Amino acid sequence: MGEKTLTRMDLSEAVFREVGLSRNESAQLVESLLQHMSDALVRGEQVKISSFGTFSVRDKSARVGRNPKTGEEVPIQPRRVLTFRPSHLMKDRVADGNRK
Repeated sequence: MGEKTLTRMDLSEAVFREVGLSRNESAQLVESLLQHMSDALVRGEQVKISSFGTFSVRDKSARVGRNPKTGEEVPIQPRRVLTFRPSHLMKDRVADGNRK
């Protein structure tokens, strides 16, 4: 399995090559898109990208956890967590990539 990480710069470069915007405009477009997605998630909205997946925020309630080393009970504070659920098309595409 590859260790390559897709970065903002990689996305900007892809927009530059495939759409034909300048490098600066491509970077601004990627930043704007990511900012819109982040803002929606902060507001508690879902971000659904067709054929890719859905990002959403879940509120987790407080609970009691346990330190695995000592067995001591530790309170875990309520928090919001970001979740991603891939679409069936994305799941299939990733699974097909594993078969190659």
